[in-house]
Amino acid sequence: MSHALLVVDVQNDFCPGGALAVPEGDVIVPGINAAMAEAAAVVLTQDWHPAGHSSFASQHPGRAPFEMIEMPYGPQVLWPDHCIIGSEGAAFHPDLVTDRAELIIRKGYHRSVDSYSAFYENDRTTPTGLDGYLRSRGIDSVTLVGLATDFCVAYSARDAIRHGYEVTVRMELCRAIDLDGSLAAATVELAGMGVALV
Repeated sequence: MSHALLVVDVQNDFCPGGALAVPEGDVIVPGINAAMAEAAAVVLTQDWHPAGHSSFASQHPGRAPFEMIEMPYGPQVLWPDHCIIGSEGAAFHPDLVTDRAELIIRKGYHRSVDSYSAFYENDRTTPTGLDGYLRSRGIDSVTLVGLATDFCVAYSARDAIRHGYEVTVRMELCRAIDLDGSLAAATVELAGMGVALV
């Protein structure tokens, strides 16, 4: 086994009706289920924030969701409260077949730092443990699907490339937030790094 499918943040809060809904976020679920059924190894990621997380606009008086602020680790988008630990919004989409997953990486549970990537928190130094898991399994290539293309999928793809994995993003099985052109910027950057966008 040398390949894994990485399914990023297919959770209720990122689907229509959720606190941070990605347009058509639920449309990709059947295709992801089909991809999981064919994959040699499957890893799921789950956004998993404590109430009052520092990336929530509600924690910054006078600030609104989607504004940018500077955090000790760098620029940070302020988000609506979402994917709070144990909440229905943090649960996987009910139609996502999670039985194939061998590992679930929960990220964003440290109150003071956000976490987009499946590999690192946004301070770029605190690892999630995913790299060690994949290497111990002999996996050297990953395919990414899920939400959102321009944030958690893109950050995960960047880190996977930096760690030397062969990386593919199946664009038809992702959906984007597209905040101020973030989708176009992410796809140009990923392609330039050697990520296969298919």
